[in-house]
Amino acid sequence: MSRRIVIGATALVAIAIFAFGAFLYQPIGDKPSDMSSSNTSNNAELVRPHSPVLGTVDAPVTIVEFIDPACEACRAYYPVVKEIMTAYPDKVRVVLRYAAFHPTSEEAIRILEASRLQGRFEPVLERLFETQSRWAPHGRSADSVWTVLEGTGLDIEKARSDVKMPDIVGTMNLDASDVNAIGVNKTPTFFVNGKPLTDFGTQQLQSMVKAEVAEN
Repeated sequence: MSRRIVIGATALVAIAIFAFGAFLYQPIGDKPSDMSSSNTSNNAELVRPHSPVLGTVDAPVTIVEFIDPACEACRAYYPVVKEIMTAYPDKVRVVLRYAAFHPTSEEAIRILEASRLQGRFEPVLERLFETQSRWAPHGRSADSVWTVLEGTGLDIEKARSDVKMPDIVGTMNLDASDVNAIGVNKTPTFFVNGKPLTDFGTQQLQSMVKAEVAEN
């Protein structure tokens, strides 16, 4: 074999190795995922079998909302989301994921999960939002979240026991893991059929849902 052929073959092997290494390399950084990317998020990380669903279970349009019951913006957007569901009763469902970003959030989420076991999820969620300033006043002294649950139909004593269930702890852990994996760093964060709402606002959310409904 001539020296020229050997050199050429060696160069080709080197190029192939470099290309393969570049293919395998994934840069690691300390920033959350960029949700302004044109790529949709992994649907498995967005919608889990355990996630609470509001509306028609098999609706063609899915709004995923990362929600913190202690979040004031989540409280403000709850009527907006309900209005969208009312406008498209058979077309839109809402999947809720938990993001516990406030000190009082974890206990409230446990209560929400316990209320699901009794079929009282929505009344309890609405009560938590209605009374948010009492149990999640953001820096001021607060009442216990348990004190606001009377009148929701929840068996409070049973719920106090159920909040310790391993399944509820597992749900919270998996949601926290997905929050980190997806890069959610504020609430509410919305995805519509897997696409992130990057231009945040009421009108923007309504328009995005309307467009998805038209396509489905």
